[in-house]
Amino acid sequence: MSAPTITVDEVPWDDPRAVALRDAQRAEIEALYGPGSEPGVAPTAADIAVFLIAQVAGVPAGCGALRPLESGAAEIKRMYVVPDQRGRGVSGAVLAALEHAAVARGWRTLRLETGPKQAAAIRFYERSGYIRIPGFGAYADEPTSHCYAREL
Repeated sequence: MSAPTITVDEVPWDDPRAVALRDAQRAEIEALYGPGSEPGVAPTAADIAVFLIAQVAGVPAGCGALRPLESGAAEIKRMYVVPDQRGRGVSGAVLAALEHAAVARGWRTLRLETGPKQAAAIRFYERSGYIRIPGFGAYADEPTSHCYAREL
């Protein structure tokens, strides 16, 4: 029996599935780091150029977004996979789709920020070719921010 197919589609920021996934992601982050713990500026519909959701057998399983930075670069935001779908390829499918979307828009550098309590995320990004960099933008003076980048 084969594994269910993972589909990844671009949706509007306010798509109810996107809202539910972002809410779950924020709840998990706040459980790890405490309420109001997001460093930097929270993403909004006004500054997110791409929002993707992954579905497994038609059920929302993960998401990710791209926020434009300076010319040729974007930031990965709201990368998240629901707990019962972790380790099944959802994060890889979302990241590949985000990278494809970035290249299609002329962005060759992707950056991201994660935290020290997210060891699985750190391992995933490093396995995916992302290199640790100094804090950028709003994360420059955040001692708990772990920043990464990859040239596509």
